[in-house]
This record gives sequence, C-alpha cells and structure tokens, in this order.
Amino acid sequence: MSTSDSQRRSSRRVKEATDVAEVPDPLTIRDVAAKDITALPLDDTDLAILRELVDDARVSQRALAAKLGISAPTVGERMTRLERNGVITRYTVEIDMAAIGYPQTVHLALESVEREKVPVIMQRLAEIDEIESVSLITGQWDLIVKLRTRDYTHFRSVLMDKVWAIPGMTSMTTMMSIAETPPKNFAQGILAALAEQRNPGDEATG
Repeated sequence: MSTSDSQRRSSRRVKEATDVAEVPDPLTIRDVAAKDITALPLDDTDLAILRELVDDARVSQRALAAKLGISAPTVGERMTRLERNGVITRYTVEIDMAAIGYPQTVHLALESVEREKVPVIMQRLAEIDEIESVSLITGQWDLIVKLRTRDYTHFRSVLMDKVWAIPGMTSMTTMMSIAETPPKNFAQGILAALAEQRNPGDEATG
C-alpha cells in the first residue's frame, strides 16, 4: 500500500469518527419541557408580598414595606429569596391580545407518528410566534397547542405554512374558540387559598 493510500484511509477514518462524535443526542421530553421545581415553603409574609406583587408588579419595595408593616430590607430579602427559588420568575406586563389585533384563540390537538419525535415537534411548535403554549398530554392525543391569530385567514396561513411544515405528525384536530370568559387573576386566587390554609377564617373575616 502506498503512503498516499494509507494517508487517505487514515483521513477517512478520522472524518468518520468525527462525524459520529458530532451527531447530537436525540432530544427528550425533559430537554424541551419546563424544568421541575420543588415547592418552596411560604409563610404569611411571603404570601402577603406575592399577593401585592400579583396585583401590581410595579410597586416599590418601600411602598410594599409600608403597606405590610415590615421593613424595606426585609421585603428586599424576601423578594430575592422568592426569585432565587423560582417562585417569582419575572416582573412583566399582561397584554390583552385582542386589543393589539389578535382576538382569535385556536387549540390544536396533535398526534405524532412516533413517540420519539414528540420532543422535536414540541420544540418546533414552540418556536412559532403565534403559538402561546404547547402541552404534552395523556389520552388519545399527544399534544395540545394554544395559538393566537388575527383572523381565520391568518390562522390558515399559520397552519399551512408553519405547523404543517413540521414533519412527524400523523393527525390533527383544530378547535376555534367562539367565546371566552374574561381573564381572571388566577395567581391571586391560589395565593388566597394558600393564605386561608395557613390561617383558617382570616380570609372570610378580613
């Protein structure tokens, strides 16, 4: 065997080994799903701070401390702890999507060809701007998707140009929302229930 042939074969083996090494591991559900979080024990002060922030995330620590009857440093320390442990994820603004021209809510129920393709489908769906949430579910379907569009024409475009362009789906059902109840302050209700569990009777008399 000539030196040049040996070098070519050696180079080919190195390339093949490199190609194998560069193949990424397949995505798993845990790769694309929200991370699991351990529930943090909350006392009355934590709950009071959270309830005020849920109503007005712009409130200052000084104003919050004055309203709750505690020191501003205590409020700051508690908020930092809540942020660090994933209870407070961000301070944001809630936008009425209909008010900015996206009144149509649509739900999609999807089934994949193979279970192994579900994580990739979830990731691709989540990258579409009009899709608000993607949930892996039990039962007949694999995924439930919530999306927002301007109107039926826009929805049709999103469906044909973006959703159907994702390979691996075998069947789909679309469900267009006809009417919805006004949005409620869901977090405030849950926090009130937690406060009631800690101090039975206070919510009813407060």
